[in-house]
Amino acid sequence: MSGAEQPQGGQAPNEQHGGAGRGNRQQQSEHQGSGHPVPNEAKAAQRVNGADESEAPLSFSAAFAAAAKRSGIGQVAPGEAPTVSSLLRAIGGVRGLIESILPGLAFLVIYTLTKDLTPSVIAPLAVAAVFIVVRLVTRSPVMPAIAGLIGVAVSAGLALFTGRAEDNFVVGIVINAVSVVVLLGSIVARWPLIGLIVGVLTGDAAAWKSDAAKFKVVLIATWCWVGLFALRLAVEVPLYLAGQAEALASVKLILGVPLYAGMLWVTWLLVRAAFGHEGSKTVPEPSDPASPTP
Repeated sequence: MSGAEQPQGGQAPNEQHGGAGRGNRQQQSEHQGSGHPVPNEAKAAQRVNGADESEAPLSFSAAFAAAAKRSGIGQVAPGEAPTVSSLLRAIGGVRGLIESILPGLAFLVIYTLTKDLTPSVIAPLAVAAVFIVVRLVTRSPVMPAIAGLIGVAVSAGLALFTGRAEDNFVVGIVINAVSVVVLLGSIVARWPLIGLIVGVLTGDAAAWKSDAAKFKVVLIATWCWVGLFALRLAVEVPLYLAGQAEALASVKLILGVPLYAGMLWVTWLLVRAAFGHEGSKTVPEPSDPASPTP
């Protein structure tokens, strides 16, 4: 009897531990069945959800708002008086002015003196690359310089591929043509692009459309920008067709930053006259995914 009792006594602890283990598994099963994750699963779910939220793409309205605030027009709030400093800021400051002019000037000078296409398009590339290095060294935003380098590289590649110096200006001509089409499309749709930008800056995207005076002002401003890009096309396309690379380079410099800055000033004055001193309302920063989109 004592020998028979020993196995029973030895099995009792195992049965107790086994019962406890089954109880824990049953509790976990019930926890999972109730729809509440266990602690480890909860942490994993939080990490996944956090990654999803941080990687959530911006809505179109948020992206458009961000672009409007970064645009030249967005450097002066509707209703405020423009200043020379705001105009300089709109064209990227002194550095932005140099980065906009120097590559084109390098092409003009070298091609005029040598009539050699290769060094004439390589020099602007080298200048644009130097701008990137300078921004990296000074820890300044590098994307404007990278965008400039890409534009110069595409233009240079096209000119070297065809062997025609005037093809160095095809990209600029295409950009002007697309700008005209977009602006005219916004006018035909009765949503002038300048009105959309001003609406985003004031925090009320459509209020200007129901105000006849404001609508007329943004319509005129949009037509002014159509005129700017159309003027560039009217001058540059005949020169391109005639193969006048030197004249194209000169005209591009004249109708580039100076004309753009002047049109910005006119636009600011028009918007100020129509929108008075409303100022700009707070627009949610697109960098915060939790912020409501306009």
